[in-house]
Amino acid sequence: MITQERQNDGRTHVSGAGLGISPRRGASFLRLFRLMLLALVMACLWPAWLGAQFTPTLTLSTGGGVTISGSHPSFSAGFGNVNGLGVGVPSAGVTLLTTGVTGGVMYTTPYNITISGMQTWQHATVSVYASVNFTKPALLILESCYPSSGCTTGASFTTISLSAATPTPIIASPGIKNSTVTASLGLFVANSNGAGVAAGAETAILTFKATDLTSGATSTVTLNLNNPSENLQTAVQLLLATAPGGLTISPASDFSMNYGNVNGLGIGPGPGLTVVASAGGVIYSTPYLIQPSFSTFTSTTCSITVYISTDFANPTILTLEDAAASAGPYVGISKSSGAQTSITTTAASGSSLTRYLGLFVSNANGAGAFTGADSATLTYTLTVP
Repeated sequence: MITQERQNDGRTHVSGAGLGISPRRGASFLRLFRLMLLALVMACLWPAWLGAQFTPTLTLSTGGGVTISGSHPSFSAGFGNVNGLGVGVPSAGVTLLTTGVTGGVMYTTPYNITISGMQTWQHATVSVYASVNFTKPALLILESCYPSSGCTTGASFTTISLSAATPTPIIASPGIKNSTVTASLGLFVANSNGAGVAAGAETAILTFKATDLTSGATSTVTLNLNNPSENLQTAVQLLLATAPGGLTISPASDFSMNYGNVNGLGIGPGPGLTVVASAGGVIYSTPYLIQPSFSTFTSTTCSITVYISTDFANPTILTLEDAAASAGPYVGISKSSGAQTSITTTAASGSSLTRYLGLFVSNANGAGAFTGADSATLTYTLTVP
């Protein structure tokens, strides 16, 4: 019940006894209401305040690979000399990958990503895209892999996006807290040849972005691949290999082949050898493989020649000859570097040519005859026009 009483001073006094609310309790309720309203306002403003105060800071640094220089938000590094065959020694901090890679090779380097400036319970993701790509995008392709410990084959890498709208994830949700992690940057170099292919210096710029998953705040840095530039080089490689049914060719600093015991009558040829009749003696023949490779040339074919750079000590008894077929015809191999024997003028890169190397053994008797060990050296030359 509520009652009113007229006071002598003309004011009306209201008694709250009927509501069970005393004036003091009413004041407490009002204070509680104000606190609740303040909490509601803070809850509405919390994400914006959090983003302004706890924006993540993204930093790149050397992680056991190439040297990364600079400071937030601009860093620089580079792969140096590269080629599509992976021949030669890579730059310091760079590893060459051929496993899981087709059509070229992969140069890789680990690097560190550091996230800082967040609250201990916050997490951030990291992504990357090529904001400035190479001028030869078919020959040089940037790749990414994380974590670096698993980046041991080409299949572990992902091609880096060229679009800011769809960057390539490096560290996906649920992200990482304030920490330093190691990722791997890859550079695929194609072993292409033909029209439009050219060697030369190249540069690109990668843009990395860290995104706080709580507030959406971001931190962006760039990595300019110009220190040193990517120097795309031409490359050639010529290998010899064992052919099915032929003598074993052993690779070392040079290749080697051993005919074993031979004689002028062709008696008892060793495994991998075929005896072919020849005037004045016999030819011990074996198939072998010539494997040319070349990269970053406008020409798609090469020529291969050979000559005897070190002859046998008994050249009238032992002679090296070449043929395209086991039965011949066999042609004596030149002994002049200036007039070498032509193997082919139309070999393609990555091809495998089967040739037959013949050792002619004379059946002569008399003062010029000899028995014992002897050796010779052949030098092959690959030329890309």
